[in-house]
Amino acid sequence: MVDAVMGSYQSSRCVAFVQHDWRLLQVLSDFRHRRLAGFFVGYGARRYDPLDGTQEATDMKTAMDDQSVAQRVLDHIANGTTDVGQEVWREPVENYRSGERLAAELEQVLRRAPTPFCPSAALPEAGSYVAREAAGTPIVVVRGSDGKVRAFRNACRHRGMQVASGSGCSRAFVCRYHGWTYNLEGSLRHIPHEEGFPGFDKEAHPLVPVIASERFGLVFVTQDEPALGDDSLAGLIKLIGPDQSLFATAEREFEVNWKILLEGFIEGYHIKSTHPESFLPYGFDNLNVIDLFGRNSRVTYPFQRIKKLAKVPPQERRVEGLLTYVYHLFPNVLITVLSRHTNVVILEPVAIDRTRQITYTLTNGGGDDPEAIAEARRDAEFVGTTGAAEDRAVVQAIQRGLGSGANEAFTFGKFESAIAHFHRTLTAALSHS
Repeated sequence: MVDAVMGSYQSSRCVAFVQHDWRLLQVLSDFRHRRLAGFFVGYGARRYDPLDGTQEATDMKTAMDDQSVAQRVLDHIANGTTDVGQEVWREPVENYRSGERLAAELEQVLRRAPTPFCPSAALPEAGSYVAREAAGTPIVVVRGSDGKVRAFRNACRHRGMQVASGSGCSRAFVCRYHGWTYNLEGSLRHIPHEEGFPGFDKEAHPLVPVIASERFGLVFVTQDEPALGDDSLAGLIKLIGPDQSLFATAEREFEVNWKILLEGFIEGYHIKSTHPESFLPYGFDNLNVIDLFGRNSRVTYPFQRIKKLAKVPPQERRVEGLLTYVYHLFPNVLITVLSRHTNVVILEPVAIDRTRQITYTLTNGGGDDPEAIAEARRDAEFVGTTGAAEDRAVVQAIQRGLGSGANEAFTFGKFESAIAHFHRTLTAALSHS
């Protein structure tokens, strides 16, 4: 839950207004300072430990519900404010260019954190599988005959050949090198000409498992131990529902560090300058609601048409089609909930200056209804051919600018608090490893 400070704003989700601080009161009452007198993200918040996923208090902060977000946005519109963080963060440029730093991020964080691998909808039936590299490791996830999702290191126990590629549905994994065969639970069931391997114990040579779980419509994989503490996404109410149909999957590589690519998703300070004709006419300049919960965050991008909710009783307000939610699930996954479709975006570091982006696109409901899918496709095409292309051009230019030597550090201001939260959490996770 995002804590907030504003004199006239009263909510159980907000900290008390600091009535004794008359200097702050003067600032808040001065219209010229309204943009900086917004709702303070994390003001008075409990300390969160990124290592074990706990807080000093027993209750986990939760993301705001839709009605609270709507009220927060309407207040910002009325007062000319936005959510702001408590501090400015300076991230050394070397952290985007160092091979040693990237290796540490992969080994100590991405392989040890419970990380979304794909949506559950990508595994709709027994035998459905997805195979790809995650944090540099070949992994295959599969739904078993018992309905349970399992994950394995994608390598045959004979001579290391990958047993699956891409996605599909199969009753077993058959190594195409020598035909060694594994069932959906990973057990080695068949060796051609087995007499050539006297004394070989098939039961002792299954596919090597890694930790897998299913939550909020996502399949999570944890590769290595000791695992980073799992906060179980307790701050969330929902992410992806069973009525959301997967209708597109895309994979693309960009010559950009994974963190630069991620940063572009989780701040709205750039909307006016980067998207003057695509997004700005429908949205706002630098108006966001920011939730920080556990290692994760959510940034709300409201549309102009949300203003109509001012005439709707608060308990009856619905935000679908009136805003975009962008969830950042630490460390490298984003869930973008747009007007008519949802994207699961996975950023896989390939090198210090190259990232593979895997995007799963789903409807926002309606199951397999053709009209819902067609509507979602139209929405996805509009976003993909306008704002997304503009964002890609910017992050690629930032990557090229790294070599200029102009900056020792990048500065993330109070309007970019979700990025600061990400870097603070990543730095803490690395320092605890």
